[in-house]
Amino acid sequence: MKVNKYALFALKLLVSAGSLYLVFSKTDVSQVAQTIRRIGPTAFLSASFLYVCSLLGATFRWKLLLPERFTLRRLFSLYMIGAFFSSFLPGVIGGDAVKAYYLNKDAKKLSLTVASIFMDRYLGYVALILMGILGVPFAFGMLGDSPYRWVMPFFFTTFVIGSLLFFGLQLGRRFTFVSEFYEYFMTFKDKKPVVVKAVLISAVIQIMGFTSVAVLAAAMGEQIPFALLFVFLPIIITLTTLPISISGIGVREGAFVLLFGLVKVSPESATSLSLAWFFSSFVGSLPGLAFYIRHANKPEVKNS
Repeated sequence: MKVNKYALFALKLLVSAGSLYLVFSKTDVSQVAQTIRRIGPTAFLSASFLYVCSLLGATFRWKLLLPERFTLRRLFSLYMIGAFFSSFLPGVIGGDAVKAYYLNKDAKKLSLTVASIFMDRYLGYVALILMGILGVPFAFGMLGDSPYRWVMPFFFTTFVIGSLLFFGLQLGRRFTFVSEFYEYFMTFKDKKPVVVKAVLISAVIQIMGFTSVAVLAAAMGEQIPFALLFVFLPIIITLTTLPISISGIGVREGAFVLLFGLVKVSPESATSLSLAWFFSSFVGSLPGLAFYIRHANKPEVKNS
């Protein structure tokens, strides 16, 4: 089992390293460094601040989805811990696993803990995919005959079909652990206002992320239409969320170069923007290390 885990990690490391090699083989590394330096601390810290604000918004959303009462402070600390570990663990799964571990110490019901985290991620992705599909008409005008203009509609269709299969037909019920999820999910049938509120919060969170990219791009001297971010960033976020690399490193840069290159953004600028966005988020997640040390050394008790 350990050998398989090490092999999987090595494979993800290879994907990140290989993707970065391909990106940097097509860019002038010195120009990338100069472009990142041109961003300046004000824009960089503004992007980090927006990231922290988005995590706070995500904490409000998570609190809505938990049947048990936990303080906002408690949940925010767990979100920060998850964000910190997501910065260098494969995909976002590693950070979520850490969140689940510490929340389960209080909830004492793993299925409830995992289901709430899954629902939190799912509703966040609902908002992301809806915003992406809203930007499609704009992308069609900007991208002309490029086949990449169909990527967002493809993601949207796949997401809708997957949701219908999972929630509508409940295909996962044959698995014991997954079947317990449905008991949690069914409680939201009579809580539609909660779901709507969670999706609206998710939309605000996504706009914060888009804005941070726009701020960094403007500081670099790149005037990227904001509506275009509605199409490109959902695709990029989806790809980097997949557990195929180390925190999306390499995959994210490659996606930035490919997609933004369609609107004449140079590989150097696209790579710089991707790295700046990643590092600004990492800086924003650093308080999660302090929260982790505190949680590791001082077990929490459940709030009532």
